[in-house]
Amino acid sequence: MSGAGVVDFSLYLISDRHMLTDGRDLVETVRQALAGGVRAVQLREKDLPVAALYTLARQLRGLTREAGARLLINDRLDVALAVDADGVHLGGDSLPVAVARRLLGPDRLLGVSTHRADEILRAAEQGADFVTFGPVYATPSKLPYGAPVGPGALRQACATAPIPVFALGGVTPARVAELLEAGCTRAACIGAILTAADPAEAARTFLTALAPRPAARV
Repeated sequence: MSGAGVVDFSLYLISDRHMLTDGRDLVETVRQALAGGVRAVQLREKDLPVAALYTLARQLRGLTREAGARLLINDRLDVALAVDADGVHLGGDSLPVAVARRLLGPDRLLGVSTHRADEILRAAEQGADFVTFGPVYATPSKLPYGAPVGPGALRQACATAPIPVFALGGVTPARVAELLEAGCTRAACIGAILTAADPAEAARTFLTALAPRPAARV
């Protein structure tokens, strides 16, 4: 059965401080993205020692709480609980989803990275609240995860998914129309916001593109 967390956001920002250039700071960049309307951030800095990750998580917890946004920690349940994050996000090498759900309890969010439709169904059965799915498009950050699955696979995945699906991998505001056409109304991104000249404006552009359209009058 799926988890009980409320997935009340359509745009999911995933951190990667290695993508920042010109001396930009991750915390400040996330602050700008939150100012632009981002309401969910995943702290994903796999190479940081746990002490440094904890310090960064505390900083982002303060920012996200102030903005009324969700903070999820990649993999590290201990860090998530230590900073009172809203949940965790699991990858392919993480704890089993059912185990993470038992440790987290019913009230925190649990996200899972998926690449196939059957993985989405399995994640939901084991207690996930939402999944990321991809890579939909080619992108350097997702090269280790294989060739892009494409909008067709995204369409099939969304058609059978019992929980929210966030398209991930090469997703930009310009591609949101294609995501919507595939039946996906949520997006996850890294570089499209983190490397933007104006992260706040990039976030606003994303959210405008994802916003529900008014029904056409007959």
